[in-house]
Amino acid sequence: MEEAVLLKVSPQGIATVTLNRGELHNALDDKMVELLTATLQTLAEDDSIRAVILTGEGISFSAGHDSAWMRRLTDFDEAQLRRDAQRLSTLLETLDHLPKPTIARVQGSAFGIGAALVACCDVSISVAEALFCFSDVKLGIIPALAAPYIVRAIGPRAARRYFVTAERINAGKARRLGLIHQTVENDELDDAVAHMCRQLLLNGPHAMIAAKQLIRDIEHHDIGPEVIALTVDRIVALRRSEEGQEGVKAFLEMRKPGWID
Repeated sequence: MEEAVLLKVSPQGIATVTLNRGELHNALDDKMVELLTATLQTLAEDDSIRAVILTGEGISFSAGHDSAWMRRLTDFDEAQLRRDAQRLSTLLETLDHLPKPTIARVQGSAFGIGAALVACCDVSISVAEALFCFSDVKLGIIPALAAPYIVRAIGPRAARRYFVTAERINAGKARRLGLIHQTVENDELDDAVAHMCRQLLLNGPHAMIAAKQLIRDIEHHDIGPEVIALTVDRIVALRRSEEGQEGVKAFLEMRKPGWID
């Protein structure tokens, strides 16, 4: 039996993580969730990894919950349901907090938790024919675990509409809402992702990690003395760092910095 999650790392340190249940539209079950979480945690700790691409095998990025898993959930007691929800929540948090730059290569439709995986990535590039949906209310439940990431991506007003209507959202509308950054035709997807990877490889690895952390640290705070002091501390630390000094020297000397091969 093939692994539900595949990992491939390029010589440049680009890790491609592929959801590999194409025959089931890459729907997630508990085992796949654990494997994907473990894979992402390993990549987070690997200093050789420069960026992570998340994609799917087959015609769908991810259809969300696996139906067989949902069937098992109907027999769970409260404690089991809570543990199961925590497991899935940990996956989303792991991807969202991954220190390395992340790219969602959305080669097909993404529903529910699948769309939340897209929202957790730093950059999302989708084929034009992809659809997105939060159909939980049709089952008498809500997209609770996906909600923090989707609301952040598209805003509460749009989330109110699509959470309660369960309408399907095409890729163009998803881009206008902010869930997707770029839409391309099927035959342009790999080139678009490769272009983004080349852009990331030009940048200081530690600086990109620090940039992501900075956003997390200030996004929910008003601009005031504490935030201003934090930003001053961060820029001073980065300017004094080995990478920061190398980057500035390379610019002034009109040469490539050491992190570019």
